[in-house]
Amino acid sequence: MVGIFEDLGFEAGLAAVLGNLVGVVVLATVFLLLPIFTIWVERKVAARFQNRIGPNRVGPYGILQSFPDVVKLLGKELILPRNVDKIPYLLSPIIMVAAVVLIVAVIPLAPTIIGTDLSIGALYFVSVGSLTTIAIVMAGWGSNNKYALLGAFRTVAQLISYEIPLVFSLLIPILLVGSLSMQTIVEFQDTYWIIFYVPTAAVIFLVSNIAEIGRAPFDLIEAESELIAGYMIEYSGMAFAMFYLAEFLHAFLVAVIFSVLFLGGWQGPLAQDVPVLGIAYLTIKSFIVYFAMLWVRMTLPRFRIDHLMAFNWKFLVPVSIVHVLVTAGIWSALPEPDLSGGWFARLGEEFPRMALNLVASVVIAVVSLRLLRQYAEQERQRLSEVTAMVEHKQYPLATTGQGAQSNVIVVGTGSGD
Repeated sequence: MVGIFEDLGFEAGLAAVLGNLVGVVVLATVFLLLPIFTIWVERKVAARFQNRIGPNRVGPYGILQSFPDVVKLLGKELILPRNVDKIPYLLSPIIMVAAVVLIVAVIPLAPTIIGTDLSIGALYFVSVGSLTTIAIVMAGWGSNNKYALLGAFRTVAQLISYEIPLVFSLLIPILLVGSLSMQTIVEFQDTYWIIFYVPTAAVIFLVSNIAEIGRAPFDLIEAESELIAGYMIEYSGMAFAMFYLAEFLHAFLVAVIFSVLFLGGWQGPLAQDVPVLGIAYLTIKSFIVYFAMLWVRMTLPRFRIDHLMAFNWKFLVPVSIVHVLVTAGIWSALPEPDLSGGWFARLGEEFPRMALNLVASVVIAVVSLRLLRQYAEQERQRLSEVTAMVEHKQYPLATTGQGAQSNVIVVGTGSGD
């Protein structure tokens, strides 16, 4: 594009600016239109999981169903509630979408196709993704609605909490590669994908990202039965649609980022020689991960808020920290292999480090899951004992700081007592 503008007579500097602008517009437009397709995919996948047909009227296999939905949302009125704080209220959906679109800038789509190869690309991904937290607070505060504000507070608590295991699991590919550049991380995986080194870290990264975007079973962000749609309750029309645009786009981008970090990104046969193949490989891997996310969403029930926070702080955070320490110890202890030979030679040279990290990661997963199961059994036993005492009206007594005793009230046993 820069060469075309230069041939048209533009100066070199102006041609570079115009070329970059066209690239940004094209890349952003492609990803912004992608949710029209992924929404249809989610509807059809959900229908199959629930033994339904799904969209099948508008277009072949209902593939055009999303277009009238978009037209409907564009035509709906944006109603401004009374006494809203207009600046944060109106800026919130814009920041939400912009924060998600900005992630696209550092995603390597092919060996020669990337928005910008930042040397801190992984850090940029975490930083830009955190802007959605600010947008949520702005939406809750600006709505002049106590339920929206409470929903925003609960959402922020969830997002900030799950960012911790997300960052720790992201540190592991960075440790293995020795770079924050997303393109360098992909190039490192020309022999073994990083998921073969650290599968446990890959699972933690994916689970944390699902919680970050508020998808089931972590969809406490807009739990309608408890928060009347949470922080976005006072939004209507296209402003409301922009929140869902950000969610669906972010969900697919999580699959893309996961593919880049753990599945080799655009790596594949002949991808170096034919860059278009790199885009195809990345797309296939991303949709496989996206389908796995939909599988989780359609299978597991929603977490309770205290269970959701406990699962993060008592399980994901400790496991991710231990994993980082173990991986760093193994990686620093093993000698650097000679990767100057051909592909088969590199495969053999890299195998010992890959195998040892794989064994360590699997051991961490097995031990962690056994401890989690043991904790769950203890909790189940404790709750059954409390329920039995309540059913027999043997209420436990709690001791106060002064040595006095007071009855403990147990609510929600289902027995009517």
